[in-house]
Amino acid sequence: MLSVRVVAWGVTLASVAKTMSSLLGSTCSGSRGLGSSSGTRDAVRLTARQELQRLGAVPGCDPSRTNELLLLRSQTQDNSSASKHVVFFHGDIQNFQEEMSLHSDAAQWIGWSLEQVGQVLGRRFPDSHIWVVRASRMYLHKFSCYQHFVQCNMFGAPEHSAYAPGQGAFCHLRSLLSNAMNRASLPHPLPPPESADTTIPPGFSLTLVGFSKGCVVLNQLVYELPGAQSDPLMSKFVHCISDMFWLDGGHPGGSETWVTNKEVLKELASSGISVHAHVTPYEVCDPMRAWVGREHELFVKTLEEFGACPSKKLHFEDEPPSIENHFRVIQEF
Repeated sequence: MLSVRVVAWGVTLASVAKTMSSLLGSTCSGSRGLGSSSGTRDAVRLTARQELQRLGAVPGCDPSRTNELLLLRSQTQDNSSASKHVVFFHGDIQNFQEEMSLHSDAAQWIGWSLEQVGQVLGRRFPDSHIWVVRASRMYLHKFSCYQHFVQCNMFGAPEHSAYAPGQGAFCHLRSLLSNAMNRASLPHPLPPPESADTTIPPGFSLTLVGFSKGCVVLNQLVYELPGAQSDPLMSKFVHCISDMFWLDGGHPGGSETWVTNKEVLKELASSGISVHAHVTPYEVCDPMRAWVGREHELFVKTLEEFGACPSKKLHFEDEPPSIENHFRVIQEF
């Protein structure tokens, strides 16, 4: 998890604490960022390669829970790609390019902005629609907080919970995609979970990718998986998830960076979802956070014990741990 490396960011714990106390009242309700003024319109931004569509204030299963999304449409126009979707959850410090350029800590990493990552994923999955979900709050412009998917503290450290019908990560994700697909006028939109029509569009498939802090969303989905699969209103949607990619997961909490609960991992192993775990020494070889590497090993080992065949790779293992390589896993996976 990038932002807790205070030396790397040039921020001392004392200065963070001082800023926390002065900003607490305003930040708990959400960071303003770029997106707060775009909730009533959709901005289309051009890149050097493809057009990205920015969707502001897309509601989830609760109208008050909104996220901004970037959409990069599939590069192929055949029927088979019309219902393929990839959803990406970013890490700390990552934001829209304009927002990153305003803050010195973030500006040096602007090459990994949400727009740039969308383009990278478009090259990785050219036959799919790419969705980049912006965290609903960026505390101190650094800490990504996915509180609409999982309960978390101000720094984004999660508190995972079991599935609850009508709320939680699965419900929010499905509602976000349904509302965003309709707003973007994509063919074969996904019906919302509360719809009387539970039919999933023909050929609909979903690939979920979490990077660094964004992996907390994937972890919460795993915790909810047993209940979601038994809910007739959600089970068809769950069965459309083909792949889940964990990319160098990390967060500022002292545990549960990777899911180690055997009960929920057994459900994941039997779900038919292909699991991919890509890591770098930056996260799994940090002696100051040794539990991350142990949890990653247990995550993979437990899935294998339950008969799953997760793909796994340690990238840049012969290079010193670095933030640069931490980000580069987005290109290399």
